[in-house]
Amino acid sequence: MKKQAVFIFGIFLVAGLVFLAGCTGTPGQEEKKAPETTAAAKTLTLTDGFSRQVTIPFPPQKVVCSGSGCLRYLVYLGGQDLVAGVDDIEKKDQTIEGRPYALAYGQKFRDLPLIGEFRGKDDPEKIIAIAPDVIFKTGSSGTAYATSAADADKLQEKTGIPVVAFPYGSLRNEAEKAEMCGALRIMGKATGREARAEEIIAYIEATMADLDNRTAGIPEPDQKKVYVGGVSSAGAHGIISTEPAYPPFLWVHAQNVAAGMGTAHADIAKEALVAWDPEYIFIDVGTLQLDNEGAVGELKNDPALQGLSAVREGRIYGVLPYNFYNTNYETVLANAYFVGKVLYPDRFADIDPAKKADEIYTFFIGKPVFSTLNSQYGNRGFARISLSE
Repeated sequence: MKKQAVFIFGIFLVAGLVFLAGCTGTPGQEEKKAPETTAAAKTLTLTDGFSRQVTIPFPPQKVVCSGSGCLRYLVYLGGQDLVAGVDDIEKKDQTIEGRPYALAYGQKFRDLPLIGEFRGKDDPEKIIAIAPDVIFKTGSSGTAYATSAADADKLQEKTGIPVVAFPYGSLRNEAEKAEMCGALRIMGKATGREARAEEIIAYIEATMADLDNRTAGIPEPDQKKVYVGGVSSAGAHGIISTEPAYPPFLWVHAQNVAAGMGTAHADIAKEALVAWDPEYIFIDVGTLQLDNEGAVGELKNDPALQGLSAVREGRIYGVLPYNFYNTNYETVLANAYFVGKVLYPDRFADIDPAKKADEIYTFFIGKPVFSTLNSQYGNRGFARISLSE
């Protein structure tokens, strides 16, 4: 109970200090004044994530979101009722749905008009027919699905509708975290939800601080050697798919054996995994969509992998996929508490990972969807994975 009280206090403390905690200097931060207005109509002029000056109707009544994860940010801000059209991924009836926001509001979005294909492949004519007040557009920097000022300008010219664009960001490093904070602030400002944007940023910062505080001071020799495999990235992957900068490992002071491979998603050599021989292996259960259970099947059947210490001693655990149409931040945070509980149970004695996950999901999207999400993967998330079954 004492740790929970400290955590709750930390949320409010960090809310006041958030500009010192890795989200300073983000695009749009300078836009702190009240919206500019005219006598004829209320408008807002803001700077988007690519330093473009954009004037929009304010507050907007109808918006569309283009690009991987853009709609997720609007749901985080509580703006799902503003959505007037969606890309085609929102209209698919998928057997496995790994996006918590879609589990919560998918039926609502499926019934809306189409704006184009997923990953930002917009159809300007369809958007014009919907006539939104604003188009939000995002994508992850350095990927095939990134967006840019040029992309935003082109879409704005074709539709005649203001386009507010920004990089999506991530929690893998400070630069990408700054992009995430900037994206939330820009969208929050554009929709009149600036206070909610700051609340989200403060919650993320406070959660990361809580995880760090619980595991701070663990001597390096006592920090667990870990690996995460089967990491989803534009689809399901096998055991060699990993995240060298997997945020949950960073936050709980675990030694990621793949850490020397940079910060971007990576496919490693299977021989490297054998040489590293991590004490614990975490499996992104999105891999179960592959034939023979993906990474789990490989650990069961590959003789080279069967010699791994974690395999021989039964230290294989499932975590939920968080790369599903870009980063689901609520799942990243929830995974971190499960990872911490497995590696350092005494420091997470007060945490029930499933209950903590629902607390996090409720904060971000308004609904506790852990059970629904996990059931799609045979409830193998947040559990030890047996290789003898």
